[in-house]
Amino acid sequence: MKFKDYYQALGVAREASADDIKHAYRRLARKYHPDLNKEADAEARFKEIGEAYEVLKDPEKRAAYDDVGKRWQPGAEQPPPDWDSGYEFRGGEDAFAAAGGFGGEHSDFFEALFGRHRAQTRSRAPPRAQDHHAKVVIDLVDAYRGASRSIRLQMPTLDAQGHVTLRERTLDVAIPAGVREGQHLRLAGQGGPGFDGAPAGDLYLEIAFRAHARFRVDGRDVYLDLPVAPWEAALGAGVDVPLPDGSVVQLSVPAGSAQGRKLRLKGKGIPGKTPGDLYVVLQIAMPPAPDEAQRRAWDALARLHAFNPRDHREAA
Repeated sequence: MKFKDYYQALGVAREASADDIKHAYRRLARKYHPDLNKEADAEARFKEIGEAYEVLKDPEKRAAYDDVGKRWQPGAEQPPPDWDSGYEFRGGEDAFAAAGGFGGEHSDFFEALFGRHRAQTRSRAPPRAQDHHAKVVIDLVDAYRGASRSIRLQMPTLDAQGHVTLRERTLDVAIPAGVREGQHLRLAGQGGPGFDGAPAGDLYLEIAFRAHARFRVDGRDVYLDLPVAPWEAALGAGVDVPLPDGSVVQLSVPAGSAQGRKLRLKGKGIPGKTPGDLYVVLQIAMPPAPDEAQRRAWDALARLHAFNPRDHREAA
């Protein structure tokens, strides 16, 4: 995911005032409005300008965006680890990423940092307290076992002089076993203060999983690339398979298994009322032949089989 330079999109400096940003947006929005500009890229530019303004006009969003920008290396194709988590914003679950103008369409960068739009039925009753939301990253093992974690959040806050600063707080959070990526955990009373004696609002935490070196997640299903030796794939074997919770189960690799074959361990994915499955994708690993004896063994095997994999693929 590439960094979106919203200041460049509006043609303003990073220290630009709110008025400078507003004037730049209005000028560019008139120039690229699809009803007025019939160039092929006008609509895309109009949406880009609108997204940039949606962020930079809002002191909270701008402060979080600026903080991300400080950590993102110029020209980097990959973002810094967990770049889009730990920022707390006003607005509850139903407003987690309420669509602005521009057809409710945002870039992946925007949705990752500020939340993904989802249509909700909004209450017409006046709010008595303000709910907050934040995105947090947990380890996959926590989704299997459950855990108690201390989570650090930063919330953009206006000081007495009107400057935006990031106020930090730490919360102890119980992560339930079986939590899914994208699920929201509600922390009652941890949002904004209530008005006229009303109770405080709630804090909604959107769960994301930290990237794992071995496992991939799709809903409740988990995928693992498992290396096997050529003879294990050819003859069949029982092999140990690690699970994200640290346990190990044995898997029977059928004889004649090909590269990329997918084997299912039912119910070994993320726990739940209907647990996910663990899919093991076989990766045939070739052993080295560092000495003459091993090279002769490979040569004897080649003579015995007279096997040409290219002919085999064409015949298939």
